[in-house]
Amino acid sequence: VQLQACGGGLVQAGGSLRLSCAASGRTFSTYVMGWFRQAPGKEREFVAAISWSGGTTTYADSVKGRFTISRDNAKNTVYLQMNSLKPEDTAVYYCAADPRWGAIILRRPRYWGQGTQVTVSS
Repeated sequence: VQLQACGGGLVQAGGSLRLSCAASGRTFSTYVMGWFRQAPGKEREFVAAISWSGGTTTYADSVKGRFTISRDNAKNTVYLQMNSLKPEDTAVYYCAADPRWGAIILRRPRYWGQGTQVTVSS
């Protein structure tokens, strides 16, 4: 599967952005989808994951209550709504896909999309 992320940009602290990640192929609903991010000089970290049908989600503690992951299987797209953004949210954000829930949680997904830059100014 090929993943194409978009929606990044520059926003002031307290603002919002919505990232989208479109997947190719006809088997989107068989993949767990996740979002990750990597700030300069830091390791890539898990942000959020959503199960195959969207019924289960999980978040990193650092974004819980501010970010919301969702998916539209009819559109082969996963979203990340980011509210109350902070300067420490600045990073390149990546979407990822894997048939296995554990692979996403353990940061070992089979497929990665290209990143989209999110910059939050103070």
